[in-house]
Amino acid sequence: MSSTPLSFSPPPPPTIICTTFRDNPCTYEDGVFYAGLGESLGLTEFDATSVNWAKPVFWGNGDNCSMDNQDGCLIPLGAGLAIILGFGLFFSVFTTFLVFLEKKFAGVEITSEHFNTAGRNVKTGLTASVIVSQWTWAATLLQSSNVAWSYGLSGPFWYAAGASIQVLLFGILAIEVKRKAPDCHTFLELVDVRWGKLAHMVFMFFALCTNILVTSMLLLGGAAVMNAVSGIDKALCSFLMPWGVILYTLAGGLKATFLASYIHTAIIMIGLVIFIMVVYAKALDCDEDNQCDQLGGADPVYERLAFITALPLNNTNGYHQGPVDGNRGGSYVTMLSSDGLMFGVINIVGNFGTVFVDQSYWQSAIAASPAAAHKGYLLGGLVWFTIPFA
Repeated sequence: MSSTPLSFSPPPPPTIICTTFRDNPCTYEDGVFYAGLGESLGLTEFDATSVNWAKPVFWGNGDNCSMDNQDGCLIPLGAGLAIILGFGLFFSVFTTFLVFLEKKFAGVEITSEHFNTAGRNVKTGLTASVIVSQWTWAATLLQSSNVAWSYGLSGPFWYAAGASIQVLLFGILAIEVKRKAPDCHTFLELVDVRWGKLAHMVFMFFALCTNILVTSMLLLGGAAVMNAVSGIDKALCSFLMPWGVILYTLAGGLKATFLASYIHTAIIMIGLVIFIMVVYAKALDCDEDNQCDQLGGADPVYERLAFITALPLNNTNGYHQGPVDGNRGGSYVTMLSSDGLMFGVINIVGNFGTVFVDQSYWQSAIAASPAAAHKGYLLGGLVWFTIPFA
């Protein structure tokens, strides 16, 4: 009886998707390394070879975005100008119209007192939306994203938590303002009555510095964003942006700014919901001949973060790979981050000054009705937490 020797076919080579890209394909050796690393990590929702990790992704189209060169801009120059001028015009007309309706049908008389205090009867919902809008600075979106990029999950958490504490505590102060100084207009009046002229001048100096700092940051942050996406000159953008706010404030006073803040908050929250759904719930169609950067779910996001921290360390020339220094296990999805904790401490301490010496927060407490003051600050602080954290 003769026996036939058994023969085994070698396993087929792994499919290396990134070698087939039309633009910026990876080498076969790199693709094999990506496949092996992904298999060792147990990735199931994400094919590590569907990305060329040796090719960094840059913002837009490099530095080719200016008023003279629109090749690298995400939106046309005209669209950027329309956003700046159009939003300013819309808020000016709409809020002025609402104030007119309130005057005509609610019998509200627009006196200098009402212009500065909005009648001192603003309810909880509007007070909360104003707090959210006031505390949503340029850094709320830009710096929270930056610390997430640098420290991982702990970065936006400490940004949100470290800046919510002050607003929540201010709710207690709002109660005392309504109890002990129901007719005041600014917090400097309180300082003058309680501690005298010298303290009044000192706090006036700090309040002025705070307003200059906050206004500069808002203008420069907005100008930097519009410059990056449409190429508008930063100086021109900084000049144009305040005019819409100036117009509707002159027309309707503090109540107009509150109504505008309500719309601001609605736009911000709608935008966040859309972004989160696109990132974590919507799977987009990808070009099979090129790298696919869409995420489409929480599992692919987690596995991509796990993979990128397992790659060899490389933070030069646009790369951002390898374990995160100071984080437990080098992971992005850990709260045990020494640098993140240090940022949180600095953020908590620094934000006390920008809240308690900023007249806008005192103005909201002065304008709120006695029953709504503390509720508005508590609700606003909790709602605001979601913006930088998301």
